[in-house]
Parts: sequence; C-alpha cells; structure tokens
Amino acid sequence: MNKKKVLVLGGGFAGVQAAIEMQKSGLFDVVLVSDRDFLFLYPTSIWIPTRETTFDQTAVKLSEIQNANGFKLIIDPVTEIKSAENKVILKNSELSYDYLIIAIGAKKVQHPGIENTLSICGEPESSLALRDKLDALIAKGKGKIAIGFGGNPKDKSAVRGGPAFELLFNIHNKLKKQGIRDSFEFTFFTPMDEPGARMGKSALKIVDRMFSAYNINKRYGKKIKMFKENGVIFEDDSFLESDFTMFIPGNAGHSVMQKSDLPLSEAGFVKINDHGLVEGTSNVYAAGDVAALEGPDWKAKQGHMAEIMARNAVFNIIKTEENSKERKGYQEHLSILCVMDTGDGAAFVFRNSKKNYVIPLPVIGHWMKKGWGKYARLTKTGRMPRIPGL
Repeated sequence: MNKKKVLVLGGGFAGVQAAIEMQKSGLFDVVLVSDRDFLFLYPTSIWIPTRETTFDQTAVKLSEIQNANGFKLIIDPVTEIKSAENKVILKNSELSYDYLIIAIGAKKVQHPGIENTLSICGEPESSLALRDKLDALIAKGKGKIAIGFGGNPKDKSAVRGGPAFELLFNIHNKLKKQGIRDSFEFTFFTPMDEPGARMGKSALKIVDRMFSAYNINKRYGKKIKMFKENGVIFEDDSFLESDFTMFIPGNAGHSVMQKSDLPLSEAGFVKINDHGLVEGTSNVYAAGDVAALEGPDWKAKQGHMAEIMARNAVFNIIKTEENSKERKGYQEHLSILCVMDTGDGAAFVFRNSKKNYVIPLPVIGHWMKKGWGKYARLTKTGRMPRIPGL
C-alpha cells in the first residue's frame, strides 16, 4: 500500500521540525523542500559579526539532518502554490501532495534605502557582511554605530527586536575588551515608543538601565523616512549619522504567498485556525513566520513557537488520517521565551498569559546560550536525544 505524501516547504525551524516529526511517525512519504541546503541557527548568529563563532558553526547541513531522520530532501526554490490542485511549483520541477505544511518564513518590510543597511535577521550571508563591516570599523579605531529594528503596522507580531539588543551588547563588550569602546558612539533606534515592551515591563527597565550604564544613545518613537549610506533620516527630517547601520525590518508576507490561492491577512500572512489548518482547506497547514497568528498584543513569532506549530500540524494530520477529532492548537502555548545574550552574560525572559519574569544570568547565561547552539545541532542531526520541552 502506497503511503500518502506529505510535502513540507521550508528549511527553517518549523519546516525541519515538521519533517523530522512526520518521518518519525512512519506513516507517510515525507519530502522537505528548501531554497538553501542548510538550517541556519539564527539565535546564535549574533556572534558571527563579533567573531565569537563562525558561519559553519551556525549552519547545519540539511543533508546531515536528512541522513539522521530519513525524509527526502529537495533543494529548489518554491515559486507557486496551487492548493486547489494539490500542487507546488518549484523553480525546476512540480510536486503533488496529499498534505502540505507551509513553513517558508517571511520577507521583510522594504524601507526606502534599505540596501544601505545590514541585518542580523536577514539572509544568513548578511552576518558575514556585518562581521567584515565591523572589522573595518575596528581597524579604523573609531566610529558611529546605529542599531535598530522596526515592525509591520499591519501585524504587531511581525517584529523581531531581540537580536538587535543582543548584537548591540555583544559589540559593546567586544570593543570594551579591546579597550577602544570610548572611541565609538552607539545609538539604538526604533519607531516604537517602548522597544522591547512585549517582553514585559521588567525587561524594559533592565534594558533601559543597561543603555545608561553602557552609554548608549536612544532614538525612539520616530518613523523612519529612509536610510542613507551614512545614516538614517526620520519622519521629522532629523538625521542620525552612522558609519555602521544594522537594522532588522519588520516581517512582511512572503512573495510566494501573494501568488498562491490561499487566504491571506492584511499583512500578507496565511490565515490559519488554532490547529494550524489554513482557512478554507482540509489538507494545508502553515507554521512559523509565514502564518498569521491570533492572540494577545504581545504575541511574537519565535523559533520555539514555530516548532510547536510544526509538531501540532504533524499531530493533527495523523489524527485526521485516524478519523479522530482530537486536535492540538498553538494558542494555549503562546509565549515569549528567550535568553537575551549580552556577551558577558544573559537574561532569561519569559512571558505568557499568566506570568512574566526576567531572571538575570551573569556569565553563565552566555554559556547556556552557547550550549543551546550545540544542543540544537546535535539533536537535529540525531547525535543526541531531544530533551522534552527544549
């Protein structure tokens, strides 16, 4: 008897987790499609610009994950999804499916002059460009560094600001260790009035104290008009001069989804129900950044939520095949969970609908996050069992 075919689109956290879990069930023919041949561990990429880690240590070959787990792998960009026909068009081929899990992530809000910035949450290779830019500035011995992030007015969850804080603090510590920090001017900028507020008031106060202690300037609450090669122009035409601008734009709907026949939110993300099932379909699921999330204003799209949504999609597909009404949803798991690294320590931040707290982790927190990077690589490649809940 031929197994039904599950097609998973996307080689990020959600896609890889879905392929692993689905293959583990032994019930389906599983194919993972990705436009690149590696899983990039974005949470640890903050150390590439400061040379505390390398690109190769942050990228996990999908072929290694495939060999450890047994699913099929195709490296080819997705160009179109035709859910009415159960078909996906790739650049070099066409695939059919019985079930589809979409986890291709998102694109970025395109500010005028965005090409004059670099992003730690953009294409993986941008981390190398950031490293080289920082190296050149250090060789010069002085400079003005501007780091910030933005959002998407059409979807408050489409923001990723944590890595901006982390990169800022890690660069600060690198320059401090080299004894040249006083020769550099730092400015953190964002159109939000309270950047980081979704992490909770406690985290906001801690970040504010750190900015004061580290002599970091702030530019809050002004929309960005455009980026120039030498800085940032805000809506009131004020100018922030910079030799080095790192900016994380808000997420925007994926261009492939704009051409699909699937329902989209105003911001361009795929509409799903609590179970991850795409509205109006019976066999298409979406997980991670590509999906439109429902929930409280502080909700955020993070890697751990992407993996929860992926596991739910697998569970719900299996239950569908078993003619069971049992389902799992993502909304009860909505939370913010991060170890915000500072280069010489970290802070554990947690928030859900019931509690919100920050636990300072001097020194050990930095090494805990380093350990997570190794743990992620080992578990994905089958060299270490996954600890439940991690």
